[in-house]
Amino acid sequence: MSPTSESPEQRVPASGRPPSDKQLRYLKNLAAQRGESFTYPQTSAQASAEIERLKDRKRGSYIERRIEREQVSRDMAERGGDAAVRDSEIVGYGSSARWKVGSR
Repeated sequence: MSPTSESPEQRVPASGRPPSDKQLRYLKNLAAQRGESFTYPQTSAQASAEIERLKDRKRGSYIERRIEREQVSRDMAERGGDAAVRDSEIVGYGSSARWKVGSR
């Protein structure tokens, strides 16, 4: 086969090809099962390495993930945060509620 009749995938080494859709789907599923995040791979080789890393990790149980989600939700609710609307910032109730003028 001459170099001009090869497909682009055959000319680019595996380390330079972008990850396949199948690799990305598998990577996302593995990460969700393990309760971990991952860096989006730039190449097929990086995706394969990340898949192997996640396969070596212990699979988190459904209960562990649920407990962790509930704990994070409780922690966030207790903190309130700077984005929370305070009673001193609004006037009215329901659909007639509006911001107080000069509440800052």
